Amino acid sequence: MNLSQKEWDLTQIIFLLMFITLLILACFWVIQPFILGFAWASMVVIATWPLMLRIQHWLWGRRSLAVIVMTLLLLLLFIIPVALLVSGLIDNSAPVVAWVTSGHLQLPELEWLKSIPLAGDKLYSGYHSLVAGGGGALMAKVQPYIGRTTGFFMAQAGHFGRFMMHLGVMLLFSILLYWRGEQVGQGIRHFAFRLASRRGDAAVLLAAQAIRAVALGVVVTALVQGVLGGIGLAISGIPYATLLTVLMILCCLVQLGPLLVLIPAIIWLYWSGDTTWGTVLLVWSCVVGTLDNVLRPMLIRMGADLPMILILSGVIGGLIAFGMIGLFIGPVVLAVSYRLVSVWMHESPAPEDDPDEVVEELSDEQEQLDADH
Repeated sequence: MNLSQKEWDLTQIIFLLMFITLLILACFWVIQPFILGFAWASMVVIATWPLMLRIQHWLWGRRSLAVIVMTLLLLLLFIIPVALLVSGLIDNSAPVVAWVTSGHLQLPELEWLKSIPLAGDKLYSGYHSLVAGGGGALMAKVQPYIGRTTGFFMAQAGHFGRFMMHLGVMLLFSILLYWRGEQVGQGIRHFAFRLASRRGDAAVLLAAQAIRAVALGVVVTALVQGVLGGIGLAISGIPYATLLTVLMILCCLVQLGPLLVLIPAIIWLYWSGDTTWGTVLLVWSCVVGTLDNVLRPMLIRMGADLPMILILSGVIGGLIAFGMIGLFIGPVVLAVSYRLVSVWMHESPAPEDDPDEVVEELSDEQEQLDADH
């Protein structure tokens, strides 16, 4: 019997697809507890890989010494500060939540309005008329929702043990990836090449560049602005400086900037009569608020030569869609798609015909078709 022509068995194909699908789902089920830690480790290692290679070169080419140094750097510059930051957030948030939910939240009197020349008395009386006409009732209605919102964020921040577990898994995977980074990277490139030839390989390399660009340009800039702004708040004597620093870093990550926190702090200092430190914080806020205009473009260009609007859109959209890990997923997806579409477009030459001639030619063709019908 001639067996050269293999007959396709539909039932066999269906069962084969079911088996492969169940196998993939089982694999994801097994590694589910480690996915987040591995994702963070991948982002950190990809972003800091050039630094690790430079340290290895300084340490006589010894990979083991470079891995030890990078592990210590992760502990000292990332894991320990983040853990202390979250712990401080939980500790400092408790009095704020208790005050907000206690029922003593009232609108301020704003006595300083009287000191404004010419219009001070009118502003003061108008403000108190607004409060008497419904401001107190509005605050009474809003207060329960404020309490629920702060309680929700406290509950999310309260999973400190799970957060520390993810940090520990991230550190472990980071060590393994630093140690065998070339082999892992080559394996991923091999899979991508088998899947989509040279374009698959290019997509993987571009994804690495996009991750490095986001890590350098967005996250580092947010950390620098948040930490510098927090130092200014602490020196100026603003209460709950740690809590405000965390809030400032989050605002910088979502591209709102640090001034959303610094400006109310400046107003509070002037309101309380501490004009000296208010002026100091005002000058410091001008420096911190404009720092991203210089630092972020420079760092993004170091990671990948991608349009700024693409990176920022990916950061904001990814954060909304996927949470904190979306800071990296969003820009990577947009960057890879942008480059692949760009390569596909440039495979054919750009049109050189005059636009008016093209429109006129299309109009003539349309008229000819209408006449034929």
